Amino acid sequence: MKEIQGGITSAKGFKAASCAAGIKYQGRTDMAMVYSEVPCVSAGTFTSNVVKAACVQWDMNIVKANKPMQAVVINSGIANACTGQEGFDACEATAKGVEKTLGVSFDSVAVASTGVIGMQLPVDKLVAGVEAMALALDGSIEAGTAASKAIMTTDTVNKEIAVEFTVGGVTATLGGMSKGSGMIHPNMCTMLAFLGTDVAIEKSLLQKAVSEVVADSFNMITVDGDTSTNDTLLCMANGLAGNKTIDSEGADYESFKEALTFVCTNLAKRMAADGEGASKLFEAKVVNAKSVADAKTLSRAIVGSNLSKAAIFGCDANFGRFLCAMGYSGADFDQNDVELFFKSVNGELKVFDKGTPIVFDEDKALEIMKADAVTVYVDMHEGDAEATAWGCDLTYDYVKINADYRS
Repeated sequence: MKEIQGGITSAKGFKAASCAAGIKYQGRTDMAMVYSEVPCVSAGTFTSNVVKAACVQWDMNIVKANKPMQAVVINSGIANACTGQEGFDACEATAKGVEKTLGVSFDSVAVASTGVIGMQLPVDKLVAGVEAMALALDGSIEAGTAASKAIMTTDTVNKEIAVEFTVGGVTATLGGMSKGSGMIHPNMCTMLAFLGTDVAIEKSLLQKAVSEVVADSFNMITVDGDTSTNDTLLCMANGLAGNKTIDSEGADYESFKEALTFVCTNLAKRMAADGEGASKLFEAKVVNAKSVADAKTLSRAIVGSNLSKAAIFGCDANFGRFLCAMGYSGADFDQNDVELFFKSVNGELKVFDKGTPIVFDEDKALEIMKADAVTVYVDMHEGDAEATAWGCDLTYDYVKINADYRS
């Protein structure tokens, strides 16, 4: 497997387009389309929030009904959540716009939205955007990059990646793009993510791989403790790589899953680092825990703690905050077994040793924590399970951004 240039259009048969449709702001690129030249098998994960956006429910119906998927239309600015029947009508109008312009059955068109909750989408602008993008579809890397930028809201950078890998002696490609900066605390996946691959794979195995990989990538990030109404990850596989269809677990399945893990973990970490107002990536790695479940619970509690996040922002090696978060996480452990370290490109420092604080060099701790990415490394000494979670620091700008979000 190797990383290559590009994103979702790097896979054979995938095209993308974007436009400024005026969904919420004028003169801002705010719609994107991803299209496969042939119908795809699809898999998806969706928000666990009981309040689900209309587009989430639309896409869940496509994925769960075992229908092919051939296109996805995404808008930013307005989330189409808490919008009643009018919200569902907007989804249908968008999909039927694709059917009219590209000849793709409307029930194989997924839709996704991100932005302000509780506002109705301007359907006429959506449909006009679809018509414009249908004429501009392009398989170039540049078109995919432009699409990844069109779905941004408070993101400061676009997020895309592509990899090549081998299945059955054939070179295949997986590319993806995502957006997410705030309202991120997943319990399935988070934000919006769209993956396209030219691998031929049976639908149930695609869903199995996606669900398992999401659990260890997107489900292990948090920015602010809020699980969105719109969280959606869609993966489309069109089979144009020409490999023998993956219909059972084995070497080819593992090769695909390895590529999927790399792509999803990369995108997840980029979103954590780009959390609203963030200045650095905050990683928690828990090793030698009693179980994977405990390791995940502990690591997510560490990066999810506001006090821990504030300490990371202030470059304050206040290890008590991280131990406190572990203690209320729900995982059972003996604090007298725990070792805690701070790590970054600037060095490593142990600050807590099996129930006892260590006198440490504060200047060295400060230097370690000044890095753009800081890891809290915890050795539980109670088993052999491990997990890693990602978040970001909590800065003054987070409040500024979210106090003004609707304006």
